[in-house]
Amino acid sequence: MPHTASAWKRLRKSEKRRRQNRAAAKKLKGQRKEVATAIIGTDATKTTTEVKATQAMLDRAATKGYIHKNKAARLKSRLVKRLRAAATKPAAPAAK
Repeated sequence: MPHTASAWKRLRKSEKRRRQNRAAAKKLKGQRKEVATAIIGTDATKTTTEVKATQAMLDRAATKGYIHKNKAARLKSRLVKRLRAAATKPAAPAAK
């Protein structure tokens, strides 16, 4: 446990930052799962809006310092790559 007032303040600040970082990471993870299910789905407009929302969220997280800017760029690149692969993939034949 901290002994000085400044150490107590550092403890409070670090705990607050930890909660913010974890909340941001959890929100990002949920958004990435949503867009993954949207890519698998058939609704193209929903997929594009989800991808744009995810890209904006990744940019915001990188700007705020929750994740590194290169990680945000890498995740966005992989997201677009999966989106394009799903768009060019032919539809599965119906089961007989």
